[in-house]
Amino acid sequence: MIPPSLAANPTLSTWLRFDAAGHAEVYSGKVELGQGILSALAQIAAEELDLDIAQVRMVAAVTGTSPDESVTSGSLSVQHSGAAVRHVCAQARALCLDAVAARHAVPTDTLHIERGRIHSGDRALASYWDWADTGLLDVDVAETVSVKAHCDYRLVGASTPRDDVAAKVFGKFEFIHDLQLPGMVHGRIVRPPSPAAVLMQCPEAEATAWDGVRHVVRDGSLLGVMASTEALAERAAEKLAAQCTWSESPTLPEAGDIGPWLKSLPHTVLERGHAAPTSAPKAAETTRARFTKPFIRHASIGPSCALAVFDEGTLTVWTHSQGIYNLRKDLGLALELRHESIVVRHVQGAGCYGHNGADDVAFDAAWLACASPGHPVRVQWSREDELCWSPVGPAMLVELEADTDEGGRIVAWRHESWSPGHGLRPGRAPTPTLLGSWYLSRPVDRIDASDAAPAVGGGGDRNADPGYAFPAVAVTCRRTLSLPMRTSALRALGAFANVFAIESFMDELAHAAGCDPVVFRLQHSSDPRAVEVIRAASAMVDWQTRPVPAGEGRGRGIAYARYKNTGAYCAVVAEVDVAERVRVLRLSIAVDVGLAINPDGVCQQIEGGAIQATSWALIESAHFDRVRMLDQGWSDYPILRFSDAPRIDVSVLPRPDSPSLGAGEASLGPTAAAIANAVFDALGIRVRDLPLTPDRIAQAINA
Repeated sequence: MIPPSLAANPTLSTWLRFDAAGHAEVYSGKVELGQGILSALAQIAAEELDLDIAQVRMVAAVTGTSPDESVTSGSLSVQHSGAAVRHVCAQARALCLDAVAARHAVPTDTLHIERGRIHSGDRALASYWDWADTGLLDVDVAETVSVKAHCDYRLVGASTPRDDVAAKVFGKFEFIHDLQLPGMVHGRIVRPPSPAAVLMQCPEAEATAWDGVRHVVRDGSLLGVMASTEALAERAAEKLAAQCTWSESPTLPEAGDIGPWLKSLPHTVLERGHAAPTSAPKAAETTRARFTKPFIRHASIGPSCALAVFDEGTLTVWTHSQGIYNLRKDLGLALELRHESIVVRHVQGAGCYGHNGADDVAFDAAWLACASPGHPVRVQWSREDELCWSPVGPAMLVELEADTDEGGRIVAWRHESWSPGHGLRPGRAPTPTLLGSWYLSRPVDRIDASDAAPAVGGGGDRNADPGYAFPAVAVTCRRTLSLPMRTSALRALGAFANVFAIESFMDELAHAAGCDPVVFRLQHSSDPRAVEVIRAASAMVDWQTRPVPAGEGRGRGIAYARYKNTGAYCAVVAEVDVAERVRVLRLSIAVDVGLAINPDGVCQQIEGGAIQATSWALIESAHFDRVRMLDQGWSDYPILRFSDAPRIDVSVLPRPDSPSLGAGEASLGPTAAAIANAVFDALGIRVRDLPLTPDRIAQAINA
């Protein structure tokens, strides 16, 4: 079967080219966000081509050259792009072998390849590099291609150091923030004081008279300045903002309990599940619980940045966007340019794991560049821009009910949730979703965030199915509409809140049944791979049976989920200490990602997800009043510090004969739930509202 990404981009030379200098160039539409995907794809290519990894060059994605693989998201890069690269390289290898066999009149099966050279016995007959620029790969993908058997792998499945990590650690790697172009000027956008503000008056003429200010550009409520230096652009934008007059209105919800507000909004409904068979045991008791997750920020360490130049009718944009083709589409719509006249180039920026400000700052740079043709424009967002103006991760409310029999086993499960949409990325709607385009004098229609179909992972409904073998399950997910703030994708989407709720509730039900939490989960699991990861995680800490909470200020908790119910399996045991606040001491994680291309890379992804989930679970919550966003810096929106990062141990279960599954988002939901369950074990108190702050714990104790 042809992989989906390859079916959409079927020409081999779109993915692979041989260079006469002695290396293979691999093109992928997936981009490097710090997750190590380019290293994993290089391993796959080198494996199928019988090359050393050093002979593979991964080419940064650029529109018009790289395959269009939509967006790098959903932990799908290895599954989609990896499968495509494997197929392409296997077919390219076969084409080269067939060509050499025909040229030298030898059987193909007598040839072998070493570091790109094709041998017959000890004699080298040709090399891949002989076919550079010959058109050999200008053919479409074949329906059937023989890829290597897993037992023949040399590189795939072995931990391989990433060649970018050392440079990043020692500050030598060049990110988009370091990029400089000849004649470059610096731009800043003057942001409104609040999301619903309208620009009434602006002293544009006065601002252009300031020394060093090149241009002041205004279109409706969108206002920007360009100056010769970054510092001058920043000062000019601050001074201009102070002299502008805006009209504001209270559109944001009341701070505090977000659940009733979510319930009050209009919504769409998604239902699924299955009914209990007539022979199912009758319910002896019904238990209910309510869980919430707040709006949260992306909080990228490096605020978003982009460069653009508009020259001779062509707009070129340098960006750390996760979807260069999608961004190109929306730039064309917003700026009224044909997409053929726009080139979007990916350059690495801060890891984002979701729809942060990367696309919006690209629009800012492109808009200013179009107003000053021939001059490269660099726009750097501020920390306040990044925290207050990039899309927020949606708040969620989850209400659960479970019917249990006389022995405490679950016989029916009901899940209801309320959540804004988790998808407002560019390129997926008839109008642009770029922030700046919403403030133009002819603004585009603002639309609500949507959710992907359940078949491709969903959004607010992601992991709403509990994933256990319950006789009856009913799931109702409501996507709320007409929100005053932009919401969009943030790592794991709805899976974070849903798994937190489901696995916390499983712990509650285990306690009510007088059953150990590990045993209780195993009793309700029918998937052998789920059973294995739960057992593996509990074995990592020598789990001792605990049907009742320890209640001694230190505790352990376990949680499990299969990401999207179709992806990687992950179980987490958290160990916490609770005194004046919650401190996570250790996370022990077992994960099954099928064939692990680079086990060390898998561990990095699982660890990174667990650290981010720990920060979300303990600290993070967006702040706003009825009018304005209030998170202007790290003092307003703190994140987990290095000093509070837990020890993390990861066990990657070997599955060499199973398809690869993405690792980037598998650990987030189970980590948050395991921490909450450990807090319960430590205190005997259940906290159902994130984050698990001292105030929230005090409220739970008082309740």
